[in-house]
Amino acid sequence: MKVVFSGGGTGGHIYPALATIETWQKQDPTLDVLYIGGERGLEKEIVPAAGLTFKALAIQGFVRSLSLENARTIYLFLTATHKAKKLLKAFQPDVVIGTGGYVSGPVLYAAQQLKIPTVLHEQNSVVGVTNKFLARHVTKVGVAFPAALKEFKPGLAEVVGNPRAQQVVAGENEARFDVTTLGLQPTVPTVLIFGGSQGAPRINKAVAEAIQQFNGRPYQVIFATGKKRFGDVQAWLQEKKVTVAPNVAIVPYIADMPHLMPHVDVVVGRAGATSLAEQTALGKAMVLIPSPYVTNDHQTKNAQSLVAVGAAEMITEAFLTGTTLFATVDHLMTDPKYRENMAMMSQQLGVRDAADEFIKLIKSTVK
Repeated sequence: MKVVFSGGGTGGHIYPALATIETWQKQDPTLDVLYIGGERGLEKEIVPAAGLTFKALAIQGFVRSLSLENARTIYLFLTATHKAKKLLKAFQPDVVIGTGGYVSGPVLYAAQQLKIPTVLHEQNSVVGVTNKFLARHVTKVGVAFPAALKEFKPGLAEVVGNPRAQQVVAGENEARFDVTTLGLQPTVPTVLIFGGSQGAPRINKAVAEAIQQFNGRPYQVIFATGKKRFGDVQAWLQEKKVTVAPNVAIVPYIADMPHLMPHVDVVVGRAGATSLAEQTALGKAMVLIPSPYVTNDHQTKNAQSLVAVGAAEMITEAFLTGTTLFATVDHLMTDPKYRENMAMMSQQLGVRDAADEFIKLIKSTVK
């Protein structure tokens, strides 16, 4: 089978595509894949590094105000659609899959004009602008959150989960992260707090303010500050003369996150689609602090969909302080029954075989 994937801009759109491709190639080594991405997105580096054939289009998003730049956006969209048609005619795919981001717009739009089956994957609980545009003529949609189903016409979308989760689940049976390298104990309940690979200043500030309260509690804290912000956190702690007890480990970054996760009981962090897919697949209790700086405030909506079923607690940035963070985390870490119930609800939302389910959905569109 010949397939085209398109998605880009951020890792949240790229990694689900790569996870699907990796699983599919294991099932079918003859699978022929072309990945079409943007010239400026992360995909131009990540996709070729994964050994896939990559073609780039020049594309940009609309400015959310009256601007002449939107005229250029329309021009780039039309030009990219024309180029995408040429690429698709040359490659002759059986199906075209979009995983989000501006670049998937012209690629799937071109495929729809050429009468090639198209499939969307929506990672968030609120549907993105590009996917809303494409959904009018798409063949099938796979969603990660049940809350997104209502945004598509009846029967068009199915819950398949986020394919990235299946990769993390596979890591459960592999060697675990050795927490003793952080000075921690492997048998003590542990909470992981992080704001993404770059760190989040507001989360870092709240954790730093709560360190003295975390010191000596009957659980362990791993606090990943982000590489660029580790020095800032250390400087603040020194300035405030805050000591760090043995049950608290402060690190810049955890490179081997998939192998650490099985050892962690509670995860505190942002509410990005990929993170939530991974954590629900592993059945983790969560304290979510949505980023308010994302399109359509989709992280808040993602978090609310988990809070509604008891799979997480949420603290908005407006109410995030050292006091509120400590109180929320301490409740979870000192009440095992509450934590286990939350983990159970989280696992019920998770789709551990999401890549398999999405591949099955894609195959159903090919005659």
